[in-house]
Amino acid sequence: MPTLDEQIAKALQEAAASGELASAKGYGKPLPEIAGWDDTPEALRMPFKILKDAGVAPPEIELFHERSRLRETLEACTDAAERERLGKELGILEAKIALRLESLRANAKL
Repeated sequence: MPTLDEQIAKALQEAAASGELASAKGYGKPLPEIAGWDDTPEALRMPFKILKDAGVAPPEIELFHERSRLRETLEACTDAAERERLGKELGILEAKIALRLESLRANAKL
């Protein structure tokens, strides 16, 4: 029984012989560059690509959005006690983001 690689190679040879490959969009051209691929640490490229293809953002992105919403709320707030509470919440969130990014740097060699 042929291996999966051998089956794929055979299917590609048949498609090339029939002209099916030549009609494919981008045939014979280099693959388009993926934005940010070279800037992403090698250990995180595939996991991030899988998340992106699934339509899911990495958890850090949600933290960045949350920080942005919290900053906007803080800027619009006029109550001193509420501003203090929001400021503390923002500080905790920023520390959480910093720890998460440092963990990524340490474990994925950012």
